Parts: sequence; C-alpha cells; structure tokens
Amino acid sequence: MSDQRVEKLAQIIVDYSTAIQPGELVEITATSLAAPLVEAIYKLVLLRGAHPYTNLKLPGLEELFFAHASDEQLRHVSLVDQLLMDRCQVRVYIMSAQNTKALSKVDPAKQVARNVAHRELSQEFSRKCDSGEIRRCAALYPTYGYAQDAEMSLREFEDLVYGACLVDGDDPMAAWDAVNRRQQRIVDFLATKQTIRIVAPQTDLTLSVAGRRFINCDGKVNLPDGEVFTSPVEDSVHGHITFTYPLTTRGREVEGVRLWFEGGRVVKATASKNEDFLKQMLDTDEGSRRLGEFAFGTNTRMTRFTRNGHLDEKIAGTIHLALGNSFPKAGGRNRSAIHWDMVCDLRHGGEVYADGQLFYKDGEFLDDI
Repeated sequence: MSDQRVEKLAQIIVDYSTAIQPGELVEITATSLAAPLVEAIYKLVLLRGAHPYTNLKLPGLEELFFAHASDEQLRHVSLVDQLLMDRCQVRVYIMSAQNTKALSKVDPAKQVARNVAHRELSQEFSRKCDSGEIRRCAALYPTYGYAQDAEMSLREFEDLVYGACLVDGDDPMAAWDAVNRRQQRIVDFLATKQTIRIVAPQTDLTLSVAGRRFINCDGKVNLPDGEVFTSPVEDSVHGHITFTYPLTTRGREVEGVRLWFEGGRVVKATASKNEDFLKQMLDTDEGSRRLGEFAFGTNTRMTRFTRNGHLDEKIAGTIHLALGNSFPKAGGRNRSAIHWDMVCDLRHGGEVYADGQLFYKDGEFLDDI
C-alpha cells in the first residue's frame, strides 16, 4: 500500500517549492532507495508538461569512488554535471542514503580535494539559484540509515520527517504559506539590526549583520524547512561558542565542538571526538575558518535530534552557524569549498540580543517582535 504522504510531498516539491512550468528541464537526483518519491515527482513533472531527467545513484558507489579514484579522477569535473548546470531550469535533490557512515574511513584529504575541484561548479550553481536561473529543492526521504542514526524505528522516523514537512494536514501548501507569514515578522525585526550577541553555557559570541539580508526559509528550497538565516559580516565574529549536538559530515561524527573566533576567523578549535578531522576541514581553504551562515531554527514539528544536519538545523529553539561558503543573496562574500552547519540548542539558558535588546530567550522569540 502506497504512503499518501509521499504523494503529498511530491506535490509540494513540484507545485509549491519549484513551481514547475511546461517545457522546463527538471533534474531529479536520488539514490534508488527513494524510488517511490522519484516516481511520484516524475509523474507530476510529466503532467505539468515539463521534461524529467532522472539521475539515480546506487548506494555504495561513492564509497567505491573514494576507495579507487586516482588523483586525476578526484579532480575531474564531469561534463555531464556542467551540461545539467547549463540546461536545467529545475533541480530536485532527494537525500536518501542507505548508510550515512559509509565514508567514515575515507582519507579526509581525498574529500577535500574532491570538494575543491567542484568549488567553481558549486559556486556557479549558487549564483544561478540566487539569480533565479535555476530553481532547486532538497528534500529528505526517510531511510533505515537515517532512522538508525536517529535511534528510531523507520516508522517513527517517517512520522517525524513527514510531520516536519507539513504533509499530514488537509492543505500542506497553505500550511507553508502560514510559515512564511510567521517568519516574516522575524525577518522584518532583524532587518534593521546591526549586531547580534549569543549568550549560553560556554558560549558568548558576537557578530555583525550590518548591511546583510535575513532570508525567510519556508519550504521553497528545503524540505523539511523552517529557518531564518543570514551571512554575517566576514571579519566581525568574535568570542566563543560550544555546539550542543554532534556534527555529522562526510560520514564522520564530530562531538563536543568548541570554536574561538577573533577578527572573524576560527583561531582555536577543540572536539572530544574526531578533533583531527575538524581541524582538517578548517584548513580546507582560505574561507573555511570564517562563518558563512548564522540562523535560527523555527520548525516546531522537528522535536528531537536526529544526527542529520538537514533536519537538526530546523529544530525550533536552536541556532546554527556554518563554517565556509556564504550566501551572496544574503550579502555574504566568503567563499569556500565547505559549508558545514553546526547546531547549538538554546532552549535551556540561551539568550540572543540584537543591538543590545534581548529578543530571544530559552529557545523562543519574545512577544514584542
């Protein structure tokens, strides 16, 4: 029996997030585990008069690549990827990993080399998204791998993810419109501010947002969604922060992360687990020690930590910072091959000030904004 929530998620992606139009070329990238969602999106794209292109990947291929690729192959940028960049109007990426730890033993230097080789392509993709030349949506499809990371059954994890995508109501698209209106109040309040200070246990961090734009994330680019973000002024970050949750990227989990900033750069970094990997990521390139993002998570349906950054950064009551590449549409100028989100829970003793005014306490926005 098919899950109607998958059909609803496909409709949100096609009609709300990307608003697919007749004649457009639509790339759908996923692993074979996400076949039900791929099929639902594929059908709707055809019904909208557009042209679907499926880029299906088998679980395990990336692991084989890093095990056997030569230096030249690590640096290779596919002409197919460039062609898709040039020709697609819409790109849908469905996260659907079978084993999130498959790359845990890969030499980080190989991962860095691969990212550096694709930096220009990634930045061109970001530029086209910001300009409206490409519309994109990244959605998560529940798999056993993600459920195991979250220490949940697959059924429990599905309920969490689909609930956070707001597909369990009568009109999911109206629900996301309501999210847009609610978050716009936060964006409007922050639009006039210059300095943000975050205070929490083992945390006292100040950054400037002067001249930067806050973005309302309401299901148009990510699913689940629910955040308000900007890119801080690059040389303004000062102080220290401790991240509540483990950070998972490229098959590795880094725990107990503490960062110290001076003049916008990380000058000291420690971790209780995988500290060497953390430091290798910090040394990826010139921009990897600067912040590319500061954001509030706002999704009240994301109720627990899952060890999945795409989900955890949306948890209401948290903030997240990202090391590395920033967002030009927010005014960001930092460039890097990495963009690594790190989540800090502020629901127990956290405070955030804007130009000296307390506006966020214990994970909630105060009523006067």
